[in-house]
Amino acid sequence: MVLIRRFEERAAELRSLGYIPGFLHPYIGQEAVAVGACAALGPHDYITSTHRGHGHILARGGDPRYMYAELFARRDGYNRAKGGSLHIANIELGIIGANGIVGGGIPIAVGAGLALKQARQIAVHHPDDPRARRADGVAVTFFGDGASNQGAFHESLNLAALWRLPVIFICENNLYGEFTPQHKHQTIRDIATRASSYAIPGLIADGNDVLDVYRVVSKAAEDARKGRGPTLVECKTYRHRGHYEGDMGQYRPAEEVAFWLEADPIKNYRRLLLAGAICTEDELRALDQAVEQELEEAVAFAKASPPPAPEEALEDVFVESYGGRALL
Repeated sequence: MVLIRRFEERAAELRSLGYIPGFLHPYIGQEAVAVGACAALGPHDYITSTHRGHGHILARGGDPRYMYAELFARRDGYNRAKGGSLHIANIELGIIGANGIVGGGIPIAVGAGLALKQARQIAVHHPDDPRARRADGVAVTFFGDGASNQGAFHESLNLAALWRLPVIFICENNLYGEFTPQHKHQTIRDIATRASSYAIPGLIADGNDVLDVYRVVSKAAEDARKGRGPTLVECKTYRHRGHYEGDMGQYRPAEEVAFWLEADPIKNYRRLLLAGAICTEDELRALDQAVEQELEEAVAFAKASPPPAPEEALEDVFVESYGGRALL
């Protein structure tokens, strides 16, 4: 969580200095969701992310060097400057794409879930087929409360439920769809209740408690791996900053912001670790210093990376695929 927090704070600083072109949508405040959820996943699982996706990529094992290089639009970025902040993907890590389209990653995860279900059938009849190694995989999709109003959300839940696909739908309910508070775009308070329309479990986690997110997503993952189908998980959380870097967030009441800042997931977890004598102040301080050193080296790596040549623009855009082989 500390790595994600400092990566984003540093990214905001670098953007203000002109190193990062385009928009930046900070994940600060929501770190417990990415870390708790990804800790419940294995090497054969897939995730799809959102426009606010840096935390998911790092929690899944992303390397800050290649992420900063991507944000800088440099050749050594994860996607060779074609993805930028909003569209980082890396198949080796099981990251099949962050997505700038609201709700855009949800049906992609359902497609991945279908491929994983097929992998289980392949494992039964052709255990030596390379695709069989994904037989225990699940697909996780992260999205916001605003995305739960999209048609793609409802169509995806319906299909995943009907076909009992191994998909976990994780809604990060930070109370705002861009600049609109939840009560102005939904008549419901708990988005998890929408699961009942598709006869699948709808679970709620404290999105500022990394251990609670881990507990709830672990249960959903266990069910998916055992063939029990999808789960909708709602994580109640809050973004500390505006919708994008530069948005001052003046549409949010001061007392609301103060309440959620007090519920900061990192501060609370540090208190828990110290109270339980699991870590000492010195150990936590050493962790902070290690993160600073890692990010210092990552920024230097990105600065040294050259920009791509114009003739590289159409490289790596398409991949040959047949029957899902490119994904599996």
